[in-house]
Amino acid sequence: MKINTLILVIISAAGLTACQAQETSESQNSSKKATLELNFPEEIEEVRKKEEDWKEELTEKEFYVLREQGTERAYSGEYWDLKEKGYYCCAACGLPLFHSSTKFRSGTGWPSFYKPVDKDYVGEVEDRSLGMVRTEVICNRCEGHLGHVFNDGPEPTGLRYCINSVSLQFVPSDRKP
Repeated sequence: MKINTLILVIISAAGLTACQAQETSESQNSSKKATLELNFPEEIEEVRKKEEDWKEELTEKEFYVLREQGTERAYSGEYWDLKEKGYYCCAACGLPLFHSSTKFRSGTGWPSFYKPVDKDYVGEVEDRSLGMVRTEVICNRCEGHLGHVFNDGPEPTGLRYCINSVSLQFVPSDRKP
């Protein structure tokens, strides 16, 4: 009985330490992001890093989506229902990708936009995973996976950029694209 209690205490303490470490990492990551300034380059300077460097800089969720082409669950992301004015920037490199004026409610559970801030800021790659052909959307600065684009969006473009919240960082701003 005493051994089981001791094991439970050790496991609980280890779990608490892991949670504290993750919270510390998350808060450090958040404070780093809080200092992001909007920058709209005319020419994009590519950001290339080793995967281990990305792993060090990004949270586990960010790394999974941005570097491993993962997807967060629908309605679980921070920005799917955000209505504030501002820019949605790449969570990995800070490039402004979408403005809130182009965001719309798609009913999918992910932030959806009908056009990027600048067509050169996002790239498109054919995605044949999951037994279908889709168009993956990437950040053209760091090649981070953002989500996918579909041809069922609203006018004026008819496009729906369906983007993972975790791949974005929101910067409040009244400044128009």
